[in-house]
Amino acid sequence: MKVHFHKYQATGNDFIIIDDRNKQFDLQNNSLIHRMCNRRFGIGADGLILLRNEPGYDFSMIYFNADGYEGSMCGNGGRCAAAFAHELFPQTFNYRFMAFDGEHLASIKQATDSGLLVNLSMRNVALPAVSDHAFTLNTGSPHYVSFVDDAASVDVNAEGRKIRNSAPYLRDGINVNFVEVHPDAITVRTFERGVEEETLSCGTGVTASAIVAVFSGKLATAPVKVFTRGGELSVDFNSNDALFENVFLTGPADKVFSGSMEV
Repeated sequence: MKVHFHKYQATGNDFIIIDDRNKQFDLQNNSLIHRMCNRRFGIGADGLILLRNEPGYDFSMIYFNADGYEGSMCGNGGRCAAAFAHELFPQTFNYRFMAFDGEHLASIKQATDSGLLVNLSMRNVALPAVSDHAFTLNTGSPHYVSFVDDAASVDVNAEGRKIRNSAPYLRDGINVNFVEVHPDAITVRTFERGVEEETLSCGTGVTASAIVAVFSGKLATAPVKVFTRGGELSVDFNSNDALFENVFLTGPADKVFSGSMEV
């Protein structure tokens, strides 16, 4: 059987997207998903996304990590899913969809040299927990945020893997972000669970890092400009004494190619 797919990327975070509105894809076939995401034996991607029908919504997004197992929310994946929905329905620019962590809104803003500019609403975020000079919070996926003087010099795979596999996080895993602060922006590098290595960008990680930068007083206010190895994003939000609300992640999302894979 052939599976038709589309390859999308958002600031270098890349995804296989399948139009599964007819619900033919086997959600339990973890080995197939893992093989499709493998960069040597498959298509190659940080994750796989199924777009399905959802009553009352434009679509639902089911996200799988590259290890083949269903993941939590993926911010860059959500922006790619919206860009793919725009390919299916080019007259529509605003989408309301369901994901692992609930409802999201996405807007196609404009075309850029890097693809479509997509604005995505994220979940409300509770105040970060602070311990050992690091911060933990959930932006749809769990994140560990640590500030560093020079993000470029960090061995993200070695240090990120050590933290991700440490006792508090070993069972469920955690994404690990190393953040360098600039006068008016931050640079973020992320080790992603499920991929088990550094990715060029992580949407929920960028969101977590921007929130922590303001929460800790290292930046004055949102919106926060964020540099990743894969490109530039922006995170905006409002904050009060207990919650970060109206959280939006904005950046490019681009179709790379389409194809079919024999499975």
